[in-house]
Amino acid sequence: MHDVLVLDIAGTPVRWVDHESAAAYYASGKVRWELGADRVVLHGGISRLHGSRSTLAIAAIIAIDGPRWKVRGGEDRAPLSRSMVFARDRHICAYCGGRFTQAALEMEHVTPSSRGGLTVWQNVVSACRACNQRKGNRTPESASMPLLYVPYVPNRHEAFILANRRILADQMNFLLAGVPRHSRLWAPESPPDQPPAASAIGAKKRVPHSSAGRGRENR
Repeated sequence: MHDVLVLDIAGTPVRWVDHESAAAYYASGKVRWELGADRVVLHGGISRLHGSRSTLAIAAIIAIDGPRWKVRGGEDRAPLSRSMVFARDRHICAYCGGRFTQAALEMEHVTPSSRGGLTVWQNVVSACRACNQRKGNRTPESASMPLLYVPYVPNRHEAFILANRRILADQMNFLLAGVPRHSRLWAPESPPDQPPAASAIGAKKRVPHSSAGRGRENR
């Protein structure tokens, strides 16, 4: 079953929750508005007065009352982790263009740490073990291994897509509206045995994709 996307009152994604947690927001009167055509109906107890069973229809997207999410510094960025890097790069090696399982990939520093390279979104890519070993402690230029795509910082909306495997169409459309055009989510898929075309970066075609491990909450 899909999770419910929770927003603040201004429409900023706050977290993914299960339907029981979403029901608690409804019961406490915190839900201010809803989006999405899909509804999951939860059934409660039977009323002694009317003899009917109570129900609660939970929307796929709910905005709750409370403090608005405040973006300070890099808080609009996705949390950097190996699985999120692989999801951003669509499990494609930045050097050979092959698509691999998460277990067969390494989070590779474009500029090696020994040369001052930082562990930041703009300096890490997905690389297969063979390419990672071949590149070694060198830059792509010195190793004659040019990058097939440019690493970038996913924003908060993209992070919510990357962190949840099962996303309903209404949830995906809402989140995609906040994803910048340079995101690889807009790039067309490439066959696993072929490198992505250079024109894929920043392409206008909308092909949403999510492959990261499921995350219960993004803060």
